[in-house]
Amino acid sequence: MLCAVWWIGFTIATAQDDHTPESLAVVQTLPGTQPLLLDEPLDEWMVRGINRFAERELSQSRDRRRRNWHRDFASEDRYLHSVQANREQFAKIIGAVDPRVDQPTLQMIISQDDFQSPAPILASSAECIVRHVRWPVMDGVTGEGLLLSPKGQQPTASVIAIPDADWSPEALVGLMADTDATPFVLQWVQQGCEVLVPTLINRDHEFSGNPAVAFTNQPHREFVYRTSFEIGRHVIGYEVQKILAVVDHFVARRESQHQDRPIGIAGVGEGGLLAFYAAAIDTRVDSVMVCGYFDDREQIWREPIYRNVWSLLTEFTDADIASLIAPRRLTIEACRVPEVDGPPAVTPGRRGGAAPGRIRTPAIATVRNEFSRARSHYQSLGRPEQIGLVESEQGTGPAGSIAAATSFLAGLNLPATQNTPAKLVTHLPLADASARQSRQIDELVERNQRLVRDSPRIRDQHWGKANRSTVESWIETTQAYRDEFYDEVIGRLPHAMLPMNPRSRLMIDEEKFKGYEVVLDVFEDVIAGGILLLPTDLQPGDRRPVVVCQHGLEGTALSTLDQRKDRFLERGFAAELALRGFIVYAPQNPYRGGDAFREIQRKSNPLKRSLFSYIIPQHQRTLEWLCTMPHVDPDRIAFYGISYGGKTAVRVPPFVPQYALSICSADFNEWIGKTTSNIYRASYVYTGEYEIWEWNMGNVASYAELACMMTPRPFMVERGHRDGVAPDEWVAAEYAKVRRHYDELGLADSTTIEFFNGPHTIRGLGTFAFLHKHLNWPEPK
Repeated sequence: MLCAVWWIGFTIATAQDDHTPESLAVVQTLPGTQPLLLDEPLDEWMVRGINRFAERELSQSRDRRRRNWHRDFASEDRYLHSVQANREQFAKIIGAVDPRVDQPTLQMIISQDDFQSPAPILASSAECIVRHVRWPVMDGVTGEGLLLSPKGQQPTASVIAIPDADWSPEALVGLMADTDATPFVLQWVQQGCEVLVPTLINRDHEFSGNPAVAFTNQPHREFVYRTSFEIGRHVIGYEVQKILAVVDHFVARRESQHQDRPIGIAGVGEGGLLAFYAAAIDTRVDSVMVCGYFDDREQIWREPIYRNVWSLLTEFTDADIASLIAPRRLTIEACRVPEVDGPPAVTPGRRGGAAPGRIRTPAIATVRNEFSRARSHYQSLGRPEQIGLVESEQGTGPAGSIAAATSFLAGLNLPATQNTPAKLVTHLPLADASARQSRQIDELVERNQRLVRDSPRIRDQHWGKANRSTVESWIETTQAYRDEFYDEVIGRLPHAMLPMNPRSRLMIDEEKFKGYEVVLDVFEDVIAGGILLLPTDLQPGDRRPVVVCQHGLEGTALSTLDQRKDRFLERGFAAELALRGFIVYAPQNPYRGGDAFREIQRKSNPLKRSLFSYIIPQHQRTLEWLCTMPHVDPDRIAFYGISYGGKTAVRVPPFVPQYALSICSADFNEWIGKTTSNIYRASYVYTGEYEIWEWNMGNVASYAELACMMTPRPFMVERGHRDGVAPDEWVAAEYAKVRRHYDELGLADSTTIEFFNGPHTIRGLGTFAFLHKHLNWPEPK
């Protein structure tokens, strides 16, 4: 019956396309609403609109960034002081936050477990010797690479040359001929520079996984990103730390030797990003060369996800990052870089799900425009000669041109040279690049796992000011935590809402209830919408409770009415609750459409926003409208969500106080482990939900803390033993924190968990009883 009426509803909608008075006459609407004229699925309209909103916000972000800068150009000292807070914020958002080891030293490697100084020479020429090196960075993390030393003389300068992620150190120094890399660093050794070339986490996928679980097609950089983001770390931050540990070594050595030896950093492609970022953080770097990376970043969401930096464009585009390097020498080279069409193809025996993302050689026009903005900061300081743009063959030539090298070396007080460097001759077998890559990945992933294991302690410390002595003291002392999570983890939209402009149309006409599709305006291009179920036995003056029933990932509002997945419910839970006499509203949430909705997250993250930055206002608007309905009791509105709707159940009601209670079904678990574990089979590290991570959530609040934000409102968990979301033990342990919290406040009757022998679904037994009890609505006989 339901499906038949659904198709009738679509027939009515199609007849309205001409918007004639005759077609309007057949649209049955709710009182106080205009006819809803919609000739496409609500979810597609919603997702497309939010995408437009996010793209527009990106295009408008440049003007808004200015409010986060207070540059003082009166003197260099005052300038450096005026941007110090920006510098510290930049280090924080790229995850370069951990203390590095004291007095790091470069260890010459003979083999993985054998160190010696001086070590055997890997390769040499008449001008240069090359050795394998490794250096400590932080607990459990090391860097590896090659050290090129000038032959027969003390170095005149110390340089870190960073290859693109697809190039090995051996490729950048000319020991491998099967890449596009040119060994321009050998010319710097001619000038007396010592040059360290680090190994980067590359874009292959050989080690992206765990043999005990699965392997994926994720580039190694994405695999590390996935295990890092939730705990406020990033593959970018880790590699910047590796670079700065080398700077620490160079600085400590020159101080011990009482030398004034300048330090430079140069990089190509991904290495250009890291050189750029490292120099922006560390003022000890004297000269910087960025090859093939500098560009307008407002399309960063199209790039690989391992370049996604939370809140980047609220404060920093490339010109702003350049201003953190000013007044030091900065050379931008527009040149060709290795291009990326997307993640590796899925090969037999591997899981897919890697995020899409492309890398292209920057267009010369956008490079010039962004450079012009960067140069303005140097001009304001009176140092325009300290920044230069070099175009290698109009931006399409190889990296390391003579003009770029000349500019870079000038920042190190060294002359340029055009002499052809002598070719290196190898004396030992080259390093096992695959084994080296495996070591570098394993170190970072294992460090992330340790941080995850320690995150409950960090959260407990973080919540130390919360007072559980009374309900009133809890509410008062946790408001700052609620604001912090909304602002720093979800991302709060600062926009004022539009007028509601409610539109509706009858879609379902059954004996026990009628269903109306409803659309409300939220922001420009952002709507809220769903299906309102009104019992047919409503009488004048009735004030009934409302249950908001939220669908899961890739679901629709309609799917909450007709979900026949198991033996527990004859109908979907929204329909079952309507049959029990509740008013029911089934919202359409925007997590539908695959990459179409995941792009919302990608476009929003650089502006310090997430998918829930839109979902929370959608629910606020929905409840605002529901409270105007004549039969709705505004004090008895409950939330009940399954799966991704259960994810919504802990992220929306804590921030929408109009919700009287919340039920999380088929999602509640130890969220930080779920999103970061490399040993749990159902971890999001191994799935296609590449939008799922929330920046630094592990150090702020997990599900227990979010649920406790509901206090004193009731909260319930529904959990099937065979639900693959997480093990029962994870769910029970996380919920135990919630139960203890409610108990300590004398609210034990306001929370419960129901386990049942079933899969990832709604049972509707204990949860329905919970709704009847706490919404004060009689259960059917």
